[in-house]
Amino acid sequence: MIPRHNAGLGSWPARRAAMSPDRTALIFSDRAVTYARLDDRITRLAARLRSAGVGPGDRVAYLGPNHPAFVETMFATHLLGGIFVPLNFRLAAPEIDYMLEHSGAVALVHAPGSAFSVRPGTIVEVGDAYEKWLGSVSSPPIDVAVGMDDPALILYTSGTTGRPKGAVLTHANVFWNCFNLLAGVDVASDERPLIGAPLFHVAALNQCLLPTFLKGGCSVLMPSWDVDEALTLIARHRITWMFGVAAMFAGLAQSPRWPDADLSSLRSVMSGGAAVPESLILAYQARGLTFCQGYGMTETAPGATFLEARESRAHVGSAGLPVFFAGVRCVRPDLSDAPPGEPGEVLIRGPNVTPGYWNDAGATAAAFTADGWFRSGDLARVDEEGHLYVVDRLKDMYISGGENVYPAEVESVIFEHPGVAEVAVVGVPDPAWGEVGRAFIVPAPGAAVDGASIRAFLAPRLAKYKIPVYVDVVASLPRTGSGKVRKAELRRRAEGAS
Repeated sequence: MIPRHNAGLGSWPARRAAMSPDRTALIFSDRAVTYARLDDRITRLAARLRSAGVGPGDRVAYLGPNHPAFVETMFATHLLGGIFVPLNFRLAAPEIDYMLEHSGAVALVHAPGSAFSVRPGTIVEVGDAYEKWLGSVSSPPIDVAVGMDDPALILYTSGTTGRPKGAVLTHANVFWNCFNLLAGVDVASDERPLIGAPLFHVAALNQCLLPTFLKGGCSVLMPSWDVDEALTLIARHRITWMFGVAAMFAGLAQSPRWPDADLSSLRSVMSGGAAVPESLILAYQARGLTFCQGYGMTETAPGATFLEARESRAHVGSAGLPVFFAGVRCVRPDLSDAPPGEPGEVLIRGPNVTPGYWNDAGATAAAFTADGWFRSGDLARVDEEGHLYVVDRLKDMYISGGENVYPAEVESVIFEHPGVAEVAVVGVPDPAWGEVGRAFIVPAPGAAVDGASIRAFLAPRLAKYKIPVYVDVVASLPRTGSGKVRKAELRRRAEGAS
């Protein structure tokens, strides 16, 4: 039964099951589930949660890798009018405990071995117990009144500095983001995205899974990212579309299987979350693939700008134009518009923008200008045609000898070195210049790099003040669950090494 009073995401499974019951909705570990079967399982789970006391406005958390149970828990929560709280399973128990307590979660569905101490009222482990839970209840129709402006999600920010904040996204925020995505990407009803990025990250959820669900396509879920497995699944399931962060796409391009990999089914790949080196985009274009990228954040659900496929070659490196239903500005510190070419802070306003942070009025007030624009904390410039080029995080820029240095620019050039697999640059104190750069480099397999060779490579490519004074060769870079580099941790490392 299609709910009559639920205007939110909770009505989607029944609507899609009515329209295309026999289409495959999800594939996981080569096991497929149809939209009809998925709708039945979601309704059973909702009935179980309701019998356990979950009602409108209650928070239900999910903790674990990508799995069909994530999708089922999310939609079941929304069917009941609750708020879904996806958690980063890579965090330590105290970090998870903070989010469970802060959100006030009344129920938790989790993968085996998950780390947490806080005990919400209802806890169920994915596996045999979860399947018995679903199988021991009937699936009566559920129709709870849900409005578009009701909260749908609490998504905890990466927490690169301080305690993470819980960004609230309403059902309307998610709907409008889907509309924006569909206006810029030709998502088809036979779409088969490979979802290897974690679903607790807003882009994998709202930019891939939900638009595909809306169109009746089939999402292929990976529990965690693995380059070899991804290349295998692309060929086996004829993947048409992928979202990933730069590190994921770099890993694919650096694989020894890359030159001969069967990528013939791929229509496009899409990246976001951090600046993408131009050389990486060109590597995909050389394979005949359309590489699209966008810009956004958790608080904008996430899309704020997007570079459409038709423009991906003409504007390599750009994050595109504002999405159809949103406004984007780059401003000076006095909030006046920055002219073309001058970096400024990115402001966003639109129906996809969060109403604020969960139980944090102070952070909510600080995030918006007096006239309602959301302050991103990111620096970008626009060209004469209005295309956005992300420069860096405002807090990551450093000043060396009176000159602004944007680490993302330096990283992009270092990444062109054939011996570099990954790189991150931070500013560190210097008695003569105020600040100088420190680069942390992960070498490519079999490559040997050091500070002297990197600086020699950069000398003809960058101004001297932009070239890092220090180069640390490391085995890996610390990353958040969404794939962003934890630069605060690198700064702490630099302080300890000085």
